Amino acid sequence: MSRILSAVAWPYANGPRHIGHVAGFGVPSDVFSRYMRMRGHDVLMVSGTDEHGTPILVAAEAEGISPKELADRNNRIIVEDLVGLGLSYDLFTRTTTVNHERVVQSMFETVRDNGYMIVQTTSGAVSPTSGRTLPDRYIEGECPLCGFGDARGDQCDHCGNQLDPTDLINPRSKIDGEIPVFQETEHYFLDLPALADELSRWLDEREASGLWRPNVIRFSQHLLEDIRPRAMTRDIDWGIPVPGWEDQPNKRLYVWFDAVVGYLSASIEWARRIGEPERWRDWWNDPEALSYYFMGKDNIVFHSQIWPAELLGNNGAGDKGGEPGELKQLNLPTQVVASEFLTMEGKQFSSSRGVVIYVRDVLSRYQPDALRYFISIAGPETQDSDFTWAEFVRRTNSELVAGWGNLVNRTCAMIAKNFAEIPAPGELEEIDEKLREQVLAGFDKVGSLIENHHQRAALAEIMRLVGEANAYVSATEPFKLKDPSQRERLATVLHTLIQTVSDLNTMMCVFLPHSSNALDAVIGGAGDIAPLPVIEEVEDLDGGDPYPIITGDYTNLRPWASVEVVVGTPIAKPKPVFTKLDPEVVEEELARLRGEAGE
Repeated sequence: MSRILSAVAWPYANGPRHIGHVAGFGVPSDVFSRYMRMRGHDVLMVSGTDEHGTPILVAAEAEGISPKELADRNNRIIVEDLVGLGLSYDLFTRTTTVNHERVVQSMFETVRDNGYMIVQTTSGAVSPTSGRTLPDRYIEGECPLCGFGDARGDQCDHCGNQLDPTDLINPRSKIDGEIPVFQETEHYFLDLPALADELSRWLDEREASGLWRPNVIRFSQHLLEDIRPRAMTRDIDWGIPVPGWEDQPNKRLYVWFDAVVGYLSASIEWARRIGEPERWRDWWNDPEALSYYFMGKDNIVFHSQIWPAELLGNNGAGDKGGEPGELKQLNLPTQVVASEFLTMEGKQFSSSRGVVIYVRDVLSRYQPDALRYFISIAGPETQDSDFTWAEFVRRTNSELVAGWGNLVNRTCAMIAKNFAEIPAPGELEEIDEKLREQVLAGFDKVGSLIENHHQRAALAEIMRLVGEANAYVSATEPFKLKDPSQRERLATVLHTLIQTVSDLNTMMCVFLPHSSNALDAVIGGAGDIAPLPVIEEVEDLDGGDPYPIITGDYTNLRPWASVEVVVGTPIAKPKPVFTKLDPEVVEEELARLRGEAGE
């Protein structure tokens, strides 16, 4: 048994999340975590809402409310949406807790005292109208290296190079198009060059392991070619105060430092909430523990350079040496599991342009597992993929309803009609044994694919086995075995089918937890094969405001193996678990999309 940290990217709380977000961080992390728990590993899955920074201030000001009010509202929306999707967090918290602030400041002090935070004077972008400092990502312009016209002030998404706002040609504010004014200001910078050799050595080890996705390791190594100190503080009054600069209330730690520490602070909060305050160290201080970080590709830089550098600085592992503080030696990521982008109807998601479908809207109109299925079977695992309503409807109807759902329904309907309970099998024939062998082999094959983050292939293999089971029905024709002399053969075929359905549902439950619970009940189980997360209203552990968390009890799990069905279990005539979609849904949704885009 291994200890597995599933570190899931923190959704930003400036608004609801759309399906492109959960395709990158949400569903892949949940599938992996559920599978590893079923294999008997000790999994800790943590995340929360990222609530500091200028975008929150800008959005709050536009609504005439405080940043905290905006963060509170969006935190709750995001929490409800992620629970609706069935994401099995051990703890989903937020960055505005007192616990988070203390952990962030503690780590900052250690990195600073070890010499890896240096004070430098820099030019900061300021709005000439409001006087507010603009974050790097809110400055756009032409990339000086490749000429891309919409490069950001921290990175060019076209060529992948890191930038500063002052590097951009014809810079402009993304908020209102203003030309920013650049003013000199002092900030703490993370001394990445002093950590570059250790970063390079760590990435080379990751490449040698052969486990990282090639696009992620290549991009990460490319970042080392232009490594420079990066500012870790900002001129802003919404965020975590900078230790030692308490006399400068308008200086705050930048979210580049703040948010990624959330994986650690959430682990510490989880341990405190279960009454074992040092338990988090099992995942962070034990060098044998494994950690997997899930995100979209736009977050690679933070997880393969910034966060590892902060960890190395805390550990005193750079050119300047140093000693770990009270957090002790912290583990670096085992793997950065970054997905590519999900587009929508051929266009990039854009809330401002109305090219968007929020998680909440999908869950209000469709089954959560229909969305989970699409993301898992057709999502942006290693290359960009496109969400279209036509494909969503096609896959739901032809694969979930007509493939998997039909296998379950006709298996249970035939058992209910002929036996009313799971029948005892007679002697298996070659065709029965062949199907059972394929399904049993599926546990290893599917499990290996999930463990190595090939979830599309894993779900495709399960659906291939569904196809084999449906072909078995066509070949054995149990609906024709009506003569009393054929009753034992009928019982054998139907027992083989119900065992196959049960096994496939075990594999499927990591992808489709809601429907797997419903299907488990249909075939005579308790309907709890895939434990679901819950929302709890909690008090801040250190006296701050109360807030909702996502948590759950994921200990009562079926093992990742075939569990023999119980002969004599009553089986009633089933009702369909999956909802078939009317083809008119496509035009309805496209019309809604056009309306929101103002076309």
